[in-house]
Amino acid sequence: MLTPTSTYRLQITTQQDLHRAAELVPYIKRLGAGWVYLSPILRATSGSDHGYDVVDPTEVDPERGGSEGLKALSDAAHEAGLGVVVDIVPNHQGVAAPQENPWWWSLLEKGQDSPYADAFDVDWRAGGGKIVIPVLGDGDEDLSALTVQDGTLRYYDNVYPLAEGTYREGDDPVEVHGRQHYELINWRRGDSELNYRRFFTVATLAGVRVEDARVFEESHTEVARWFREGLVDGLRIDHPDGVRDPQDYLGKLAELTGGAWTVVEKILEPGEYLPEQWRTAGTTGYDSLGWIDRVLTDARGHYELASLDTKLRGGQPVRWDPLIHETKRRMADAGLAAEVHRLVRELPADFPHGAAASYDGLAEILANFPVYRTYLPEGAQYLRDAVAAARRWRPELADVLDDLARELGGDVNGTLSGVAQRFQQTSGMVMAKGVEDTAFYRYPKLSSLTEVGGDPSVFSLTPEQFHAEAARRQRESPATMNALTTHDTKRSASVRARITVLSEQPRAWSETVATLVNRAKDAQIELADGPAVNLVLQAVVGAWPLERNRAVDYAMKAVREASVSTAWVDGDEHFEAELTRFIDFLFSNPRARGIVEGCVERVSAPGFSNALAATALQLTLPGVPDVYQGQELWEPSLVDPDNRRPVDFAAREQMLARLDAARPGSTDATPPVDGTGAARMLLTSRALRLRGEHPELFTEYIPLEFRGALAEHALGFDRGGVATVVTRFPATLAPEGGFTDETVVLAPGTWQDVLTHREYTTDQDGAVRLADLLFTYPVAILRRKDG
Repeated sequence: MLTPTSTYRLQITTQQDLHRAAELVPYIKRLGAGWVYLSPILRATSGSDHGYDVVDPTEVDPERGGSEGLKALSDAAHEAGLGVVVDIVPNHQGVAAPQENPWWWSLLEKGQDSPYADAFDVDWRAGGGKIVIPVLGDGDEDLSALTVQDGTLRYYDNVYPLAEGTYREGDDPVEVHGRQHYELINWRRGDSELNYRRFFTVATLAGVRVEDARVFEESHTEVARWFREGLVDGLRIDHPDGVRDPQDYLGKLAELTGGAWTVVEKILEPGEYLPEQWRTAGTTGYDSLGWIDRVLTDARGHYELASLDTKLRGGQPVRWDPLIHETKRRMADAGLAAEVHRLVRELPADFPHGAAASYDGLAEILANFPVYRTYLPEGAQYLRDAVAAARRWRPELADVLDDLARELGGDVNGTLSGVAQRFQQTSGMVMAKGVEDTAFYRYPKLSSLTEVGGDPSVFSLTPEQFHAEAARRQRESPATMNALTTHDTKRSASVRARITVLSEQPRAWSETVATLVNRAKDAQIELADGPAVNLVLQAVVGAWPLERNRAVDYAMKAVREASVSTAWVDGDEHFEAELTRFIDFLFSNPRARGIVEGCVERVSAPGFSNALAATALQLTLPGVPDVYQGQELWEPSLVDPDNRRPVDFAAREQMLARLDAARPGSTDATPPVDGTGAARMLLTSRALRLRGEHPELFTEYIPLEFRGALAEHALGFDRGGVATVVTRFPATLAPEGGFTDETVVLAPGTWQDVLTHREYTTDQDGAVRLADLLFTYPVAILRRKDG
């Protein structure tokens, strides 16, 4: 199996299509990345800016460059010695525009007689044997907007097929609608009445049954061609937890690709690891992202930041576990109620409890599930733990919970019923929507910790805990991916690095928040949600300088996802208007803006240090590091779609060329750590090149020993010839005067820093002074020159 030494992720869009990606290959190669990593490229809904709404899996999206574009990109990459890895979406297809998806169009036109009736995960028992489509607006007479045009049924811009023989000239469109294999219903009814599996709560992304052999084959015909013709070398699998049997799916995929390098977008909770039987190199790296952020977070800041959070809640402290129980239960009862109703329908006819009690029990188990899902029999303990927790929350449901546990766990032979299999697909949906898309926005104690795949109740990691995780990765999954920023992260690594500084300056942050809140009240701005204000202020400080509209867009998405003071549906316009006024106040009021900028000034330098430390760790840890497009510079992006903004590659190419042209040892070769991001470009390019040129130096993992009074401010490891040393807690290190007599113990000999080209020879104890090693940069990547 070919394994990349590193990857560089490109978002393929209509503006940055595959032909443009081919033009970027020389830059990606010079940067040092081993493979080009593409976002989904199969035909997606017209105008899609992300590609995860595939409408036709049998061709490369013409809007993204088509087959010719993929060939151009593949040829350019392979000629440059780079591989190609592509993100694919097996769980669902886009159905927002039915006329663009031939499988869905056929299903709507012919119903259960369609050759694709088994392709989509439809419960034909519900909805009167019709596919329920929640698209109608409010109002009892909204069906009056239906028209028949050109042999299709139209609802405003929405187009649907007509079953054969269901329309004669002059027929009433409402009556014609009643004769179809689908029923258009009010959009509000979808969350409780939908009868097809979807991606989370998105009704325009319909679940696909890749567990069916024919469906797998037809939905992977184009993927198979890529490997048959040598166009693609590896795959990234989106949301494998959505498919019925991930292990079986990955096995089929490995056969199709010839065992190509494959990673899965799998979120692992603390202490959880991938099933050993999966034919995959590992995850997309959310787990290592969490370790890196937490080992740079100062545990001593927790009390003050927690106290601030409590004050902002009117003196009512919030604990993580009860919070996520509430948000997950709310999701099971509202946003994903249709999925729980379907579980009830799949229970055996002789199940000894009624629908209401069964629903209540299932929803309670889902609300207590500690991980995304089980893969029974793998992970059976998680199911037992969830049932036990549900009994503690709802002891009156003990009988129904016990009976549900038997149904969900499989029989003595390990055979799983339909409800047991579907429950595993459902638990991850509840976790994702209840935790990451709701609770994360309600828990802003330190928002750098509320990141995709993370558990914010784990405030920090010790170096010993960090090393244990990294060593395990070296032993068990050295070809997994390591990430810092992705298209799914809620804040880029640069933003998180600056927010992490607040753990070292918690009192100053509390005072900043209090002062700004008080000044806003003096300006008669009504701030009814203290935690939301804290969350928004952290984003503003973390991403500063940013445009006002970006700040407002982030704030509106954050508070609507939180669903405390407003929501996506029937939101509170007054609250949103006041929060917008507050943001305008921060940008336009001289005194408020001065407070923000003063805070930014305090956290900028240590934030740059944290960002370089996180980058150095990610690029040299066991695993395959991925650089998300543009992140080789400071890129202070927020949650999507902000993190999908166009990247100025020309500026990056010019900067890299200047660094490469500079004479070693000159000031141009060692740019300062400042807002230009040149220092991060230097670090990224030199680390990637070293990994690509000398993979044999990255085959071990040995924690480094640090000595001296301020030794806690350093962290590092030796990979078997390359040693990484980074600074921790830079904001509290500075008042101590920086490193003085502290040392790091290295293997005896001479080491050269690939960033500064300076050489360091260990003393008789194998030590090197940190004050010398970290004089220019807060990080060092050392290559052993002898021994």
